[in-house]
Amino acid sequence: METRCVILDIGGVLEITPPTGWLHRWDERLGLPPGSVDQRLDDVWQAGAIGAITETEVRTQAGVRLGLDTPRIESFMSDLWEEYLGTPNVELIEYVRGLRSRCRLGILSNSFVGARELETARYGFDELVEQIFYSHEIGVRKPDPRAFDMTCARLEVRPADCLFIDDYDVNIEAARAAGLRAHLFEDNEQTIARIAAHLGTET
Repeated sequence: METRCVILDIGGVLEITPPTGWLHRWDERLGLPPGSVDQRLDDVWQAGAIGAITETEVRTQAGVRLGLDTPRIESFMSDLWEEYLGTPNVELIEYVRGLRSRCRLGILSNSFVGARELETARYGFDELVEQIFYSHEIGVRKPDPRAFDMTCARLEVRPADCLFIDDYDVNIEAARAAGLRAHLFEDNEQTIARIAAHLGTET
């Protein structure tokens, strides 16, 4: 039996997340060449994205590698999350909220340790969809095909019945290769129209 499903990304789709320049500011604050902070923590970012490190360990590594005391570690993490969480895409969130009775709903997001707790508290995404698949919890990141396979399996839907929404071309291509339908997010109007077409309804 055909069961329509919509799967959405978070950052750049459900959240509006323009760059804040926080890493550059920390380079300047610490008197380091541009890009130094990001480079020193590159493996920490990678580990945090697939849950191979805890948020406490992220804080510890930031302190050790950047020479930060406890207050500055907290300031550093606050800046990280300010950019990460962005602001809510209210129009799209409200539209998706109205779909709960019409289709299966999920979120598949490349993430970072601590994201579920903060996004739940700020945006309530856990109440918006049936299940959220964070890369730091499932251990794989888009565009890895396993991320799409796992999401569809756990939602108990066929890939061909799913519409995946993301703001990166590489993830759109990967979703299609995994058998899903996919739409590149550019604005709310086009995205809502594409979802409505997928569900066979009017916007």
